[in-house]
Amino acid sequence: MTGQTPAKYSRHQRQELLMQYKQNGKEELLECLVEAYTPLVEGLAQKFKRGQIQYEDLVQVGMIGLLSSLQRYDPAFERNFESFAVPTIVGEIKRFIRDKTWSVHVPRRVKELSPKIKHVIDELTIQMQRSPQIADIARHLGVSEEEILETLEMGRSYQALSMDKELEADSDGNTITLFDLVGEKDEGFSQVERVLALSHALGSLDRREREIIRMTFYENLSQKQAGDRLGMSQMHVSRLQRRALNKLREALRV
Repeated sequence: MTGQTPAKYSRHQRQELLMQYKQNGKEELLECLVEAYTPLVEGLAQKFKRGQIQYEDLVQVGMIGLLSSLQRYDPAFERNFESFAVPTIVGEIKRFIRDKTWSVHVPRRVKELSPKIKHVIDELTIQMQRSPQIADIARHLGVSEEEILETLEMGRSYQALSMDKELEADSDGNTITLFDLVGEKDEGFSQVERVLALSHALGSLDRREREIIRMTFYENLSQKQAGDRLGMSQMHVSRLQRRALNKLREALRV
C-alpha cells in the first residue's frame, strides 16, 4: 500500500491505516497516512494563500498539524479523523500567518486582536449601516479604545514597502521611488551652529584682537601685513593673535 498515490487511498483504506498505526505505531504506516492526507492539508493551505505568503510554507506548517493530529487521534472517538484533524491543521496555519508574516515585530496581543477588529468592522458596518467608530469596535470586543487605536496603527506594519517601490510624482506619469523621498543629513545645519557659536565667541575679544583675527583668517593677510596696516610689529601681532585664539578656545569650550 506504500506505493499508492494519495488519490488512490479510499476512505476505508485510510481508516484501516489509522487502526493499524494506533495498534503498532510503525513508522511506515505513519508515512502512508501522511501521504494519504496530504491532499487535505494542501486544500486547506490553498484557502489561506494570499499576498506574499508562500503556498509551500503553508503546506509545511499544515503538515505539522497533520502529524500532531495523527499522534493524538483515538479511533474510539465518535467523529472521523478529518473532522478531528482540520481544526488542528487550520490552527497551525493561522498561527504561522499571525506570527511569521508581519514585516515588523509587534506584540502577540496585537497580532491576535488585528483579525478580530477586521471581522468586527465588517459585522458592525452591516448592522449599523455606517462605518463603526473606535468606541463601537472597542465596546463590541470588550477592550479599550487605546488598544483598538494601537492595533490599527501597528496593523500598518503587516507588510513593509520596498524602498524601490515606484510612486507617481506628477500628472504626467513621472515616477520616483520611496528611496528618493528619504532625507539626507544636511551638513549645513552643523555649519550654521559652528558659525553662530564662533560669532558669540568673538564677542569675548576686544576691538584690536577682532581686527587681527579678521585680517589674518578672513582676509588671509600675513602677520607682517596686518602689522603694517595696524602700525605695529609682527611680533606684537603674533602675541595678540595668540591671546585672541586662546580666548576663542575658552569661549567655545563653555
